[in-house]
Amino acid sequence: MVVNLGIRAHDFENLSIEEIANEAAAKGLTSVQLALSKTLKNTNTGLGSLSPGFAHTIRSVFHKRDIQIAVLGCYINMIHPDQTERRKELERFKEHLRFARDFGCSIVGTETGNVQAEISYTEENFKERPFHEVAESVKELVYEAERFGVIVGIEGGINHPIHTPGRMKRLLDAVPSNNLQVIYDPANFISLDNYQNQEAVMKEAFELFGDRMVILHAKDFIIENQQVKIVPVGHGMLNYDALFKLLKNKKPYMTMLMESTKEPFIDGSIAYLREKYEKA
Repeated sequence: MVVNLGIRAHDFENLSIEEIANEAAAKGLTSVQLALSKTLKNTNTGLGSLSPGFAHTIRSVFHKRDIQIAVLGCYINMIHPDQTERRKELERFKEHLRFARDFGCSIVGTETGNVQAEISYTEENFKERPFHEVAESVKELVYEAERFGVIVGIEGGINHPIHTPGRMKRLLDAVPSNNLQVIYDPANFISLDNYQNQEAVMKEAFELFGDRMVILHAKDFIIENQQVKIVPVGHGMLNYDALFKLLKNKKPYMTMLMESTKEPFIDGSIAYLREKYEKA
């Protein structure tokens, strides 16, 4: 079974959009996750800048090399404590939703934010109020997605309000729309408490919302100084054997996007993932 493998465009550092497309194609990748502000650093990508012409121009560069824009990354703090800033963030995401189809893309992705303006670890995120605020913001975004026939892709994370597979399922139940789907990053649900039981954590995720997964993020981790540290794919402890066994059975051909993997590690990580997937 073929693996649909891609990468975050901005993980090809200091390259033009044309160079990124060429590099991705040369490495045999099929897709990218495109965060406009991180990739087009010399172009205005702020609120109000997008148009069908903008989107078509970028889409055409990747299309020439048979590279799909699988996800538009628009990672916002949807529960920013400053209501004015929160509104700007939500409107920016909605603008991405409106023009996603012009990019040849059906998914706009984000994490669920932080109760603090300067995003850092806080257990305040795990309380009930942040969850309800996330649900309200997601409802607003999903309403816009429904109008334009695209998908809000939500990514959970261990330091975020949606920090466990159970919380993700609760959010999906709270916003009952098929225009809300999941970007699943198994490393994002890993903690010091569960890293030795990864297969159980992965199985729980697939049982709770496997039917709603639309993208897989691939990265890796090690335990260092009693902390989970992210490392390039294939250089850590993530149980890809267990993950790919679940993935091949339940989500064949789902796009897998490498993350936090930059040169000089990209080629080795691609080979690692292909080998693991083939053997699963």
